[in-house]
Amino acid sequence: MKSIPAEMLVAACVWVVRQHRVRVSWALTAALSRARVCLSPPSKVNGVTQQIHFVDHASRDDLKVLLERLQRVGQTEVRLVSRGSVLAVFGCTQAPAGLMDSIPVVLVMRGFALRDAPAEAIDRTVLGRALLDRLAHMGVIGLTLDLPDVVVAAAWAGVLPPLGGWEPAGVIDAASLADVAQQGIERVAEALPEQPGDALVRKVRSAVWGAEILPGLPAAAAFAAESLGFLKDQEAVRVAKTLTWTRLDTSQGQVLVRSLLG
Repeated sequence: MKSIPAEMLVAACVWVVRQHRVRVSWALTAALSRARVCLSPPSKVNGVTQQIHFVDHASRDDLKVLLERLQRVGQTEVRLVSRGSVLAVFGCTQAPAGLMDSIPVVLVMRGFALRDAPAEAIDRTVLGRALLDRLAHMGVIGLTLDLPDVVVAAAWAGVLPPLGGWEPAGVIDAASLADVAQQGIERVAEALPEQPGDALVRKVRSAVWGAEILPGLPAAAAFAAESLGFLKDQEAVRVAKTLTWTRLDTSQGQVLVRSLLG
């Protein structure tokens, strides 16, 4: 019997998880997605690269800013999901490094207005850098974006938060979240020597950003909100919860924390 390449098995397993909303542990999802592989379906529809049309230049430019910030403080991939005439862009600022890593997943999401709903629904994960390159080719006045043709696997993107089932859980002062983020950055800088190894960096960041500022809400959520610019011009940040997710809501975007039970 002819053996099946490992890359094909990885791609098939991750595709099943996404398509059927299979609920699996983070450890399993991470193991399946350890290698970055091309997934099906591609960004091309009937052999033509899929496009989206922004409603205005502000939306286009805001996406560019979000992607640039994610390149600095987050994972290299973004997941794109169309919801009618809105493109939801998910990124990840914190994720477990392996099976023994107990830090929670921290995602960010921002919606961008489109001129109209895509002819074919969009739900795929691509490299943020590839999306930035496509944006750069649009020129100054362009509003039509060609999506990257190459789709990738990312462990964090295997399970997204639900659309419904959220319960209000209070309000947090935005300035307090900004203070938590700044103090955390300073603590990490003070704890690391000039040339730290990867293991030490992970240990220090896990200790600092894994500390809870509220039940189910680690300091990493404050870091994500501040680093992505979600706290700008905000006075209060709304908190909502489901059984396995905690969400921070601002007018600039959302921070979503997935518990270890999810």
